Amino acid sequence: MGIIVVDLFSTLDGVYQAPGRADEDREGGFEFGGWQAPYFDKESGEAIGAGIDRLDALLLGRKTYDIFAGFWPTAPADDPIAARFNSVPKYVASRTLAEPAWAGTTVLADVASGVREIRERHDETHVLGSGDLFQTLLAEDLVDRLNLWLYPVTFGTGKRIFRDGTVPAAFAVAQPPRAFPKGAIWLVYERAGDVVTGVDIEAKRAET
Repeated sequence: MGIIVVDLFSTLDGVYQAPGRADEDREGGFEFGGWQAPYFDKESGEAIGAGIDRLDALLLGRKTYDIFAGFWPTAPADDPIAARFNSVPKYVASRTLAEPAWAGTTVLADVASGVREIRERHDETHVLGSGDLFQTLLAEDLVDRLNLWLYPVTFGTGKRIFRDGTVPAAFAVAQPPRAFPKGAIWLVYERAGDVVTGVDIEAKRAET
């Protein structure tokens, strides 16, 4: 069985909206689009690229899908990210999309059952952005790995990864955190069951 990997670029205050371009997503009057580039360096670019090289399918929410479908099919053919995204199977969670324009796209009206089938079909299916879809996947316990890229900037506004209504979930560190020259930090987590609460910290200290 394969895994579902969620890749998220986030500010320190948890905003994931429009990291790539100024006009990527202005929903809600967001004016900070294109905030990732100032923290891009060769090392982080190589790490992100290596993750993209491993994926053999894309799973996207409708809004992120529309953004990607409007950009990547017309990107230069020699762009390795464009080549990868355009060649792999793509799945979009939507109850209203009837005729997806991006070649190789399958529409999932029933996310839970569809994603379970995708797990059986692909080794690494990656979710990029797609904050609403991420919440659904968490609720259905369908997030196997979380690649969280944390950037040293705050906005105080915008779409947040973890917001009211997020399903409680515990995670375990899957590999040592990695910091990059311009300030980005890469954190990798895997799902680790239910959240543990009600533990007295003083009692825990005594145990150690």
